[in-house]
Amino acid sequence: MDDVESANGSRGDGGPTRAVLERIVDPVVAIVDGTVTYANRAAREAFEISDDNPGATALEGWDRLAEAVEETAAGTARHVDLEGRWTGARIHRGTDGVTITFESDGEREQEDDDRALKERAIAEAPVGAVISDPDRADNPLIYVNETFERVTGYNFDDIVGQNCRFLQGEETDEDAIDELRAGIEERRPVTVELKNYRADGTEFWNEVTVAPLRNDRGELTHFVGFQNDVTARKQAELELERRTEELEYVLDRIEGLVQDVTAAVTGSTTRSELEAEVCERIVAEAAYDGAWIGERNPTMGGVDVRASAGETSTHDRVTADRSAPEAMATESVSVETVDGHTHATFSLSYNEIEYGVITVRMAEDRPVDDRETVILSALARTLASGINARETSRILETDAIVAVELELVDDAIAPIAVSTEADCRLEYRRSTHRGDGTASLFTVTGADADDIRRAAESLDDVDCRIVVDRDDECLVEFVGEDDPVTRLSDRGARVRSIECRDGRAGFELEVPQSGNVRSVVEALEDRYDGTSVLSVRQREIGDTRQEFVERLEDNLTDRQFAVLRRAYLGGYFEWPRPVTGEELAQSMDVSRPTFHEHLRTAEQKLCQAVFDEQSGQY
Repeated sequence: MDDVESANGSRGDGGPTRAVLERIVDPVVAIVDGTVTYANRAAREAFEISDDNPGATALEGWDRLAEAVEETAAGTARHVDLEGRWTGARIHRGTDGVTITFESDGEREQEDDDRALKERAIAEAPVGAVISDPDRADNPLIYVNETFERVTGYNFDDIVGQNCRFLQGEETDEDAIDELRAGIEERRPVTVELKNYRADGTEFWNEVTVAPLRNDRGELTHFVGFQNDVTARKQAELELERRTEELEYVLDRIEGLVQDVTAAVTGSTTRSELEAEVCERIVAEAAYDGAWIGERNPTMGGVDVRASAGETSTHDRVTADRSAPEAMATESVSVETVDGHTHATFSLSYNEIEYGVITVRMAEDRPVDDRETVILSALARTLASGINARETSRILETDAIVAVELELVDDAIAPIAVSTEADCRLEYRRSTHRGDGTASLFTVTGADADDIRRAAESLDDVDCRIVVDRDDECLVEFVGEDDPVTRLSDRGARVRSIECRDGRAGFELEVPQSGNVRSVVEALEDRYDGTSVLSVRQREIGDTRQEFVERLEDNLTDRQFAVLRRAYLGGYFEWPRPVTGEELAQSMDVSRPTFHEHLRTAEQKLCQAVFDEQSGQY
């Protein structure tokens, strides 16, 4: 055999190659002229090679190896099968020597098992797996697993030999394709999401990962690709994006519309001006091409149009008029489509007060979906609140009113219940709003404080408090959330008087002449049983005393007015005084100095209003 040296010299050489060979777990020997000149640790242990005389060792299967060495050309390597413990060996022959690496049967089996495991893992992977050959034209696929076939619907024979772009279609994103192509050209791993198409033409979202495969020398040999069907996740993401965009669009629309309507509410001086501005603002939106506001006609029935803008033909109004009763009755949207245009009608109500309807005609064939319902419902609530504010303030400014007399017999009203239980008479004085409800003051005659307390024990959600206890009458305060005075005030009606006796209450109200008297009455009829109208008449206010009182009330603070009223109704100005200032202060939960300070200031303003007319400080 030729003179041969190991790649790193004899065993005595301490170079880096020897250090590497010492760590290899397979037996490795170097042979020179048929004699072992070097054996790594695994070989020394396997062949019992002596450190002092390695050449004296006879290698197992040497005859077969010698033949294989002779058959191996210099500068090449080959594998040879052996018999016995070492089932194989890999021969590396150089120009001057040979190195032999031995393989055991267990190692071969392990390698085969490992290879089979890897092949099965790829074949049965839950994601599509492909391998392409970049050395062939157009980088065709040379392998696909079963999952790829199942996901794409293509058969193995239809796939192999083609570039994987056959999965792309007209809606596949070009930017994603360019990103994938760049990764392949630059021979680096890349992951993209593509809309691909199955064999039957159906779409699916494909998460594609492509990575290069290289040999031991770092040379590119193949590309491996993995395809994961992410259609469900992608659809959920796209739906979330769509809903987010819709929500942002709705919020922008709501913000713009409601802000403009709110500006119209605060800037308009009359209800007619407010309604006209709102209609104009609605049709300024591209989504709507017509809008009108109507009010129920209690005499003729149907709806009278008060304001309109845009495309609002007579036919449109008649059509929407059929939806108006339903919208007002249910306080919800009523939708009707005529000649390709959808009309949405919304009730205008505030605190159970009906102010009619607003009808919007959608542009073209635009539907009234949940998004539009949210926008228009918010607008209708804002508009109704503005109309309520205009109507409520009118009673303070008008000279023409409608005087209404009513009778109520519902024991749910606290003063009526007390008049029945204590057999007494209650006369209304005044109401104020507090954090825990409305406080209404009544003077009571015909019953003492104990009788009143016993009568009030059965009242639900109403606090009855004796403010002043006199021999002939008491001043009583009722506090509760459900109060007819508040209900009427919210509807623009002023309570002039209430008298309760024998389980009945007579109410005298004032409503602006242009106000909706029917709505005011219905508010009581719907809430309290046994409500009946005794009289309705129109008259001019022309009451100098009333104007004087209103100016005085405007000049007093709420606390000053409350202290002055409590002192007067409590008999503080009578002589002898039935109540002290300290007692009145305690009844209002304020200190005695604070009570007297507010009282003196209120008395000063009252005197100034009576005696110093030229000052104009009323």
